This record gives sequence, structure tokens and C-alpha cells, in this order.
Amino acid sequence: MSLDWGLLAARLIIGLALAAHGSQKLFGWFGGHGIKGTGGFFEGLGFRPGALFAVAAGSGEFFGGLLIAAGFLGPVGPALIWATMLVAVVTVHLDKGFWSGDGGWELNAAYVAAVFAFAAGGFGNYSIDANVPSLAVWHQSNVVWSVLGLGLIGGIANLLVRRTPEKQS
Repeated sequence: MSLDWGLLAARLIIGLALAAHGSQKLFGWFGGHGIKGTGGFFEGLGFRPGALFAVAAGSGEFFGGLLIAAGFLGPVGPALIWATMLVAVVTVHLDKGFWSGDGGWELNAAYVAAVFAFAAGGFGNYSIDANVPSLAVWHQSNVVWSVLGLGLIGGIANLLVRRTPEKQS
């Protein structure tokens, strides 16, 4: 029983933090810049049109986080987060080193580890998936790895359509 409570707490903290991060991009909540501001930032990273990529990244974080918090649809939420974090690490954080205090990829790695654990290990008994028998299919090993693989492909596809960023003067 304590494992289920631990998974619920982890899902709520991680899932809602990710959803809040996405809401910064989508709605400008919690001190975020909304689609327009985030889109401008993404344009500078070489993602054009920036607003489209802001919606994609914000939606991945927002809806992926909500799916994780609810414990719904197995690896779908983790795959959305995995794809978004992959792009963020490669385009923003990698060259800043590991530590998040220096702008590095530490927090992104922690999020990826957590969502992989949820995808591989399940959400626990206090989740939608555990209480709707027809959703068990989402936790079959071949489905989990296929969906996570699609997340990887989605992240790589985003990186491949990125244009060379303009030099900042």
C-alpha cells in the first residue's frame, strides 16, 4: 500500500510541475511568456514558425504532465515529456553542462528518469489506468516501448526540422 501512495505523490508532483511548465508556454501562467514570447525564443533557436513549436512543446509538457498526474494512458504522457525534454536538452541545456543552476540538463534528466520509471513500472493502484481494466493494454511491454520509441522519433524529427539559429550580437 505504501508504494501506491508513493507513486501517487510522485505522479502528482512531477506531473503537475510539468503541466505548469507547459502552461507557461501555452498560456503565460506562472510567470511564463505565452505562445508569442515562447515562440520568439524558439525562433532564435532555429524553430520556425516559433509559435507552432511553442504550442507543440507547451502541449507536450502540459498534456503529458496531466496524463502522468492522473495515471492515464500508460506511456503516452511519458513519451510526450521524453520528446520535449530531448529537444530542450539538445537545443538549450547541453552546452551549459550538467548542473541546472548553470542552465544545464540536470532537471531534464531527472524528469526523463521519472517518466521512464512510470512508463516501465506503472502508475500504481491510485491511477485511472489501474481502475479501468480496458486500459491495461497500455502497460504491455511492447506497447510501452513502441510509444516511447515514437516519442524518441518525435523529438528527433523536431531537431531535424530546426534551422541554423541566427547569431546573437
